[in-house]
Amino acid sequence: MRDSKNRKKLIDGEGWDNESRTPNSPLHAAKVHKGGILMKRTLFIALLFTVVAGFAFADTQVGIVLPTKDEPRWIQDQTRFLDALKSAGFSAKVLFSQGDSAKEKANVEALISEKIKVLIICPQDGTAAAAAADLAHKAGVKVISYDRLIRDTTSVDYYVTFDSFMVGKAWGDYLNSKVPAGSKGNNLYIYAGAASDNNAFIFFEGAWSALQPKIADGTYIVRNSDKAVALKDKAKLTRDEEAQIIGQVTTNWNFNDAKNKAEANLTAVGKEAKGTVYICAPNDGTARAIADAFAADKDVKTYYITGQDAEIASIQYIIDGKQSMTVLKDVRTLVKDAINAAVAYMKGQTPPVTAYYNNGKKDVPAKPTAIVTVTKENVKKEIIDSGYWPADKFTGLK
Repeated sequence: MRDSKNRKKLIDGEGWDNESRTPNSPLHAAKVHKGGILMKRTLFIALLFTVVAGFAFADTQVGIVLPTKDEPRWIQDQTRFLDALKSAGFSAKVLFSQGDSAKEKANVEALISEKIKVLIICPQDGTAAAAAADLAHKAGVKVISYDRLIRDTTSVDYYVTFDSFMVGKAWGDYLNSKVPAGSKGNNLYIYAGAASDNNAFIFFEGAWSALQPKIADGTYIVRNSDKAVALKDKAKLTRDEEAQIIGQVTTNWNFNDAKNKAEANLTAVGKEAKGTVYICAPNDGTARAIADAFAADKDVKTYYITGQDAEIASIQYIIDGKQSMTVLKDVRTLVKDAINAAVAYMKGQTPPVTAYYNNGKKDVPAKPTAIVTVTKENVKKEIIDSGYWPADKFTGLK
């Protein structure tokens, strides 16, 4: 009986005759105390991991989908979005569609799964993006179309944009200002963005409004679009007519496409279509590519070329005299307008409305932002002094 009790004590860790296992010995008490501390530490660490995990997997409040990370413009937007939303105390995630509407839709689905409250999306293809907007709306997410309008759906709550018509008009006005008064037969080359982008049409409309009267009266001869020549007497084109011209002169917002098209255009014409040329280019990236092609042609003596976005590389081109102008669309303002709209929706409020844009299904409330024409003459004032880019990004600045 005594042996049985002793065996039980041994199993329970009692009855050892060495000091380390003697009940109530100082060493035994110390070990018990140490074990308690270890257990508390373990519980604390487990609790800490639980809290950290909670933060790591917290719902994203604002989801942002941009068209590509291969253009400097959209990297600008990404940086400014994340910095501004972090400062405002909101969680956000930016995803890129990389020119693929299917990936764009998958991005939206991923963000919906993170329980976003607001989706800010710059569509790769304005019409194709309608399906993604519908998914978000069905999930109770507010949809803000950013910079480019999503078409053919009622699932767009708000549109944050620059005045795209005025961007195009600024191109035309600038080129017109460089044409010698009373001259005729000046060589004009027109280029456009992607036909899948609604903004490409609005930019074109603005440019056409300024250039068409000069094309009609013979001030310009369009050298790279027989469709534009055929429609030169029409001040207001239908969307189908615009599409015919854009189909001939599209760059697809792609630098290589732009350069290849410009080189093909120059190969197709004679010396009389060169000399001094006026080039309506749709953005800074394509402008640099087109400018390089024209500069390499020995029969082109002088060229004037437009752009937009005020990219660092194009500001340097303007300083160096290789690009004539760009349109500054202050991304800081556009991002601020988008964030203000998102915050308003999350608070159950309505963002300010100063205009409406019809997307084929509804008049979408909007707040277009003003634009600024930047040339070599005012580049310091509009780009450096305004704080848009720091001076140390450039060389040769005066």
